Amino acid sequence: MKRIAIAVLLLVAAAGAAAYVVYDRARTPYRGYAESERYVDVPSGLGTRAIGARLIDAGVIRDPLTYRFVLWRSGSSRRLQAGEYRFDHPMTPDEVIDKIARGEVEHVKVTFPEGLSIGDMAKIFAASGLGQAADFVSASKDVSLIATEDGSAQTLEGYLFPDTYDVPRRTSAAELVRQMVARFHEVLAKDLHADADSNGWTIRQMVTLASIVEKETAQPDERPIVAAVYANRLHIGMALQCDPTVIYALELAGQYTGNLRKDDLAYDSPYNTYKYPGLPPGPIGAPGKSSLEAVAHPADVDYLYFVSRNDGTHEFAKTLKDHNRNVQKYQVQYFRQRARPSSR
Repeated sequence: MKRIAIAVLLLVAAAGAAAYVVYDRARTPYRGYAESERYVDVPSGLGTRAIGARLIDAGVIRDPLTYRFVLWRSGSSRRLQAGEYRFDHPMTPDEVIDKIARGEVEHVKVTFPEGLSIGDMAKIFAASGLGQAADFVSASKDVSLIATEDGSAQTLEGYLFPDTYDVPRRTSAAELVRQMVARFHEVLAKDLHADADSNGWTIRQMVTLASIVEKETAQPDERPIVAAVYANRLHIGMALQCDPTVIYALELAGQYTGNLRKDDLAYDSPYNTYKYPGLPPGPIGAPGKSSLEAVAHPADVDYLYFVSRNDGTHEFAKTLKDHNRNVQKYQVQYFRQRARPSSR
C-alpha cells in the first residue's frame, strides 16, 4: 500500500512538473529557426492539428503539447484563419495563436502609377514578388470583368485602376486584377457615367481619351485643357496627332526603342493617330481619376494645339500660326541653344 501511495505521489509530482513546464513554455517567447524570418502557409480548410504541425516544423512553437494547451486555453480552435504568416522574432505561443486567429497574414503593397499599360503593370507585379509577369498579362484578358461597361474590350487595358494595393503575399494575378477593376468601377461613379453621356461619349471612348490625356500631361490643372484640345479636334474631324498613341502601337509590335523618330509617325497601326483620324481603337494605358474627370468636364476653350515648354507644362494655341511660333520658341530654339557649346 505504501508503495502504491509513493507511486501515486510520484505520478502527481511528474504531472505537476510537466504541467509547470507546459505552462512556462506557454508564456515564454520562442524562436526555433536560424533565419531572419520564417513564413508559414496555412491553406484553407487545414485542421488545427495540421496547423500546429506546420508551426512546430517551422520552429515557431516548441512542441505539440504546448500548442494544444495554448489553443485550448485561447478558445480559438475554430477561429484560425488561412493565409501566409511571417515570423521574424521570438513570440509566445499565445501571440502566435492570436496572430493566426486575427488573420494577420503577410501583406505586400503594390503601387501602379497612372498611365501605365498592361505590359508595364505586369513588370511591377513581377517585381513585387507576387508572381510572373505573364500571369498578370493573362489575367488582364478577362474582359468579363468589364463587360457591363465595355462589351467590345479585348483586354482590360485602361480599366485596371492605378493605385496602391495592399494585398496578401499569396495574392494571385487574377485576384489582384479583379481588385483593380473593382476600384475602377468604384471611381467611375454614377456622376461620371452621366457626364460621359452628356458629352456624347461611351465609357470606352471616355477611358481611351482619358488615357491619352494621362500620357500627355502630369499637370492636374492642364488635363481639362488637353482634354478640350482633343475634343475640339475630334469635333472638327482633325487628326489627334498624339505621340503616345504611336509609341503604344510600336510597343505592341515590340518595335519601340525608347525614342520616337520621325519615320515612326508613318507606322501603320490603327493606334497611330497621325495616320488614322479619330480615337484609337482603345485605351493606351490606365488613366487616373483626374484624367477621367478632365474628359468628363473638359475646359471651355477653343485651343487646337499645344507644345511642351520642356518643364512639364505646355503652351496652348488656337491657330496653326500661333502653334508654329510656339514650336519655334520652345522646341527649335530651345534645343538649338542647348546644343550650342558654352563659351568660356
